[in-house]
Amino acid sequence: MYVILVYDVGEKRVGKMLKLCRKYLHWVQNSVFEGEITEVKLKELTIKAKAIMDVGEDSMLIFKSRDEKWLEKEVVGLEKNELDNFI
Repeated sequence: MYVILVYDVGEKRVGKMLKLCRKYLHWVQNSVFEGEITEVKLKELTIKAKAIMDVGEDSMLIFKSRDEKWLEKEVVGLEKNELDNFI
């Protein structure tokens, strides 16, 4: 499945969340990640994220789609991390 993950966590936890999410998805811009991921890997990511988060203060949103082709992405302004396709 293709996901877009967005998080908003306290300043002290930002580094840990960034490092965790980069293991599973592609960094797009501040606190935003996207990419293909399996259900199992997404569940694993969610469990590890909850361990870092203060669920009473922090949040994480996950937008799911069957495939990237069902989404249209438009970037206005500077694209912070262009995704390159290596063949």
